[in-house]
Amino acid sequence: MIDLPITEAHIRTTLTAYLDERPEEKPDLAPALILLESGVDLTSRSEFSSHATAGAILAGPDGRILHIHHLATGKWLLPGGHLESVDQTLLEAALRELVEETGISADTVTPASDSPLHIDIHPIPANDAKGEPEHSHIDFRFLFHTDAEVGALQTEEVMDAAWRDPHSISDERLRQRITQALH
Repeated sequence: MIDLPITEAHIRTTLTAYLDERPEEKPDLAPALILLESGVDLTSRSEFSSHATAGAILAGPDGRILHIHHLATGKWLLPGGHLESVDQTLLEAALRELVEETGISADTVTPASDSPLHIDIHPIPANDAKGEPEHSHIDFRFLFHTDAEVGALQTEEVMDAAWRDPHSISDERLRQRITQALH
């Protein structure tokens, strides 16, 4: 089997299925739909109107959620990042990013679903060091479960990792989704 990178069709199908289940979010995600309709390549990191990213919401056996202390931003975030050519699906991209950033083995992680638990569009400030203007990420976030401990962190991007109560997540919609999914 030949590995093919994530396609626009996969992004469109994933986003459409997500909105079919959550039509109330269509106004928030309309910019992504407009970009898809206009032919913008959301799979390309060099597309600076917006591009897709994949995130992992990793729940431990006690229901706490793994956060990483991101080096570039100095913030505690959920694991995740940009799509790469080896990724065939958004779910695979989220798992790859989780494994890379936390050192947790992929075979100790189980996805809760093939569908994202949450999709969010958020602004990214300009990064002069990387030659990147201000843009936005369309972040497809997937829920995973594990009973594994954090391994060797990806020190180029991650300063620390910590398991935190889901109630510490500032995004209200994401916090509610996680809480509902874990109960």
